[in-house]
Amino acid sequence: MFCGEVMTTVNITRDFLQRQIRDKRASGFQRSHHVTDPFIKRLGLEAELQGHTGCVNCLEWNERGDLLASGSDDQHAIIWDPFRHTKLTTMHTGHAANIFSVKFLPHSGDRILITGAADTKVHVHDLTVKETIHMFSDHTNRVKRIATAPMWPNTFWSAAEDGIIRQYDLRESSKRSEVLIDLTEFCGQLVEAKCLAVNPRDNNYLAVGANGPFVRLYDIRMINNYRKSVGQSTSAAVHTFCERQKPIPDEAGQYYVAGHLPVKLPDYNNRLRVLVATYVTFSPDGTELLVNMGGEQVYLFDLTFKQRPYTFLLPKKCQTSTGDVQNGKTTNGVSNGMFLPSNHIRIESKMRLSSTELPAHLEKIKQQANDAFARQQWTQAIQLYSLGIHQASCNAMLYGNRAAAYMKRKWDGDHYDALRDCLKALTLNPAHLKAHFRLARCLFELNYVSEALECLDDFKGKFPEQAQSSACDCLDKDIKAALFTKTETEDKKANSSIRFHSFNRKESIPEDELVLRERSFDYKHRYCGHCNTTTDIKEANFFGSKGQYVVSGSDDGSFFIWEKETTNLVRILQGDESIVNCLQPHPNSCFLATSGIDPVVRLWSPRPETETENGRVVEDMESAAQANQRRMNADPLEVMLLNMGYRITGLRGVGPDGSDDEESSEGQVQCRPS
Repeated sequence: MFCGEVMTTVNITRDFLQRQIRDKRASGFQRSHHVTDPFIKRLGLEAELQGHTGCVNCLEWNERGDLLASGSDDQHAIIWDPFRHTKLTTMHTGHAANIFSVKFLPHSGDRILITGAADTKVHVHDLTVKETIHMFSDHTNRVKRIATAPMWPNTFWSAAEDGIIRQYDLRESSKRSEVLIDLTEFCGQLVEAKCLAVNPRDNNYLAVGANGPFVRLYDIRMINNYRKSVGQSTSAAVHTFCERQKPIPDEAGQYYVAGHLPVKLPDYNNRLRVLVATYVTFSPDGTELLVNMGGEQVYLFDLTFKQRPYTFLLPKKCQTSTGDVQNGKTTNGVSNGMFLPSNHIRIESKMRLSSTELPAHLEKIKQQANDAFARQQWTQAIQLYSLGIHQASCNAMLYGNRAAAYMKRKWDGDHYDALRDCLKALTLNPAHLKAHFRLARCLFELNYVSEALECLDDFKGKFPEQAQSSACDCLDKDIKAALFTKTETEDKKANSSIRFHSFNRKESIPEDELVLRERSFDYKHRYCGHCNTTTDIKEANFFGSKGQYVVSGSDDGSFFIWEKETTNLVRILQGDESIVNCLQPHPNSCFLATSGIDPVVRLWSPRPETETENGRVVEDMESAAQANQRRMNADPLEVMLLNMGYRITGLRGVGPDGSDDEESSEGQVQCRPS
């Protein structure tokens, strides 16, 4: 077991009796209990479906879950009976290159299948006669994803590497599509659309992923209505030469980004590390957006309770001194620049200050986490603190301690998560000494040097007894040395909103795009352990009727399963000899289909309790996750050698025995968790 676990409180006996008494409760019972903790612990390989001769790049269940479609490098699509493990239909799709996406058209009786491929084509097939009935050739680069919507049974969308999202209507006599969104108008000619998804609860919303750290959410209906109104006004009036019609109305787009990623781009680019959203999907209830960010981690964005990035990169003149700041949010909506030391923060009077007292079972978990921290088992400590926070979300000490563990582990994004935890701890307890000092350290590590100095000065003023400590002195010297070495050019950049500007200075980014990036929202949860650097079709999905778990493929041939709310890694299974790209959970059973480089589709289900051997389980999850972090930070040549099967030692990145320089300098301020 990776760390202590908490079971969700469920009265399954009551639900079982209700199912027997009331037949109409049966479907609800199945949906509620089809993915549970015991089932996840028993998940194992059920079958391998043989039939393809190339990599299987895409999988898709039909709505009832009794058919599974797959598409491959062999340019064939296969329809499977997943429960009998047999092929029902095999057809050549007419594509001349790798198939990257397959979709059943809603309300077609599972008769119509849509495919998109590397030959830039989108094909529509009638499975009953095994014929291709429509061929669309409007894209100019590889088609990576197809999306459908039950509300619009004759409409579908495609995303391609020409940077264009196209909309198709099969009712039209013309065999053409229309451009819904042209990302090149916002991001330049080098942008590539990689993935898209339609919100299952409100089919008007379309999420789009592309190269770069931003994920875009569009209102399809608003875009279509806007274009109709623009067309009518254009035909009814004479416009001057200088007038420019916006391709998309301002209110129709909303951006999401992990708050630390935009400023990491120069460093990643220098190391030839590419950020690209390889998969986007919505939670079953449509309130959350999950993103597998290539070159980084998996992120979950809350679409209801949105929060601005925890950033200090807005110009000083844009920062507001009015308006309450609550856990990274401003109540006046003006600024997401946020400074939490005592003279800059106002805590809502209604907010209940955290109690240091914990119930006995949580005190035990906290002590286990502290012990793991003392053993330098940072990941285990983080997961245990996360368990405690999940049950006691108003305890500042747990947030402060988890921040310390993040700062020790130093995986990609850890310092930003530590900063978020420090801010939360200070919101709950403004007198939290360690959280305040750790906040200054996080700002320095995230290269917000001026802000780190201001935060440290505030810390000294608030805790004068610590002002002369070795920790303060050391951090003060580090900050001032960094400020001294900054060039005049870098200072100018630091005083501008570089966080949202162009990734490539040769590309001019329109003002509309810059505004959307400025207004982007931050993530709610981050899931670590997998590696996503080698392929750009790697998926991450919700698992369970309520999205209780998150699953993702990985470059090490495994797939990873996390608890959604705690973000704790609970299981790793070996799913491919090389790379797992696709994971599609069954719509109403604890049943998972995966594929990757191997020419097979693998089916996973809970194995019998009498089955003692499960050779696919990765037992040492912490070592596997640590190895993937090193893999993500390896240079491209090393990654290529790793994928060829070579073992390389001494990769860039911090292992379990990583340097303690950061916190050994903190002296009495932070020598151990509270």
